[in-house]
Amino acid sequence: MTVAVRSFAKINLGLYIGAARADGYHDLRTVYQTIALHDVIRVSVGRGSGIAILCKDPRVPLDSSNTCYRMVVRVLDELGAKGRVSIEIEKRLPVRGGLGAASSNAVATMVALELALRKRLSGTARLRIAAEVGSDLPLFLVGGTALGVGRGEEVYPLADLPSLPTVVVMPEVGVSTPQAFADWDALTASGAELRSAGRTNASASTRAVAGREQLTRPLASDRLFEVGCALSAWLSGSPNTGAPAKGGSRAGSLLLDLVRTGIENDFERVVFPQYPELRDIKGALERAGSRYASLSGSGSTLYGLFRSPADAAKAASRLRKQGLKAVATRTLTRQQYWKKSLVVVR
Repeated sequence: MTVAVRSFAKINLGLYIGAARADGYHDLRTVYQTIALHDVIRVSVGRGSGIAILCKDPRVPLDSSNTCYRMVVRVLDELGAKGRVSIEIEKRLPVRGGLGAASSNAVATMVALELALRKRLSGTARLRIAAEVGSDLPLFLVGGTALGVGRGEEVYPLADLPSLPTVVVMPEVGVSTPQAFADWDALTASGAELRSAGRTNASASTRAVAGREQLTRPLASDRLFEVGCALSAWLSGSPNTGAPAKGGSRAGSLLLDLVRTGIENDFERVVFPQYPELRDIKGALERAGSRYASLSGSGSTLYGLFRSPADAAKAASRLRKQGLKAVATRTLTRQQYWKKSLVVVR
């Protein structure tokens, strides 16, 4: 039996990096958001043993270093199942692009393998296995809008943002996440200014204290505390921080609240100097009319959120004329994510 499912991408609505931990990871704060772009994963189980991975993209590893391979090993062991498992990965998402493609592929493999075996893991086992395989994986067992903490593997569902028109730009360059973290550590160790010089979405009150921040630069741990306070205030519905405007959407206010607090992706501070063309793409998204534009994860993919599908389509067309690989899509609510993920693709 062959089962095929969609493997959706994610973007990060802000990503704050904390200090390095004893285990070599960093504490993070981010708001994950699933979007409608996807790969397709096909899983079949037959007689025999072993795991085979098929993919036409030469950048995708076909051995045990692939997250899908590691996922199959753990799922078979947990279920006490046997058989020869074949995984075909139809790549539509960029490799090392910051969209969580490898993590999403692994979770899609888990879902498809359960269906192929006609056996189900418990919810607890799913989350445990996902966190063992990689930091971003638990997100794809939740979908929609979710808060990520710890090294990103602790995921808490948030009230979904409404489905937002989105433009995703996928440059050819690939960014190494380990190298980006190393560059961040070097930046913070040098005592360099942590405040982004080009934060275009900061509120007036945030900009007003810029001079004071030049004298008292926040440490990485302080930044995590600040964003944690902003998110906690929104979740508790505190006045002027999370309560929706009259007639507005409670969920829809999250993005606007975070933008007002100066939401940003810390990776931009180390990735943009190394890849100035990515900074230029962010600027192009802003000039094309995005409400908010950002690097996703450590990059190299960037995205912009727009007011309407027509605005997104127009912006994507404009960016393609500039020679960029731009696609108009939309964010997915949790219900949309699971409804579309579990549809068998032919």
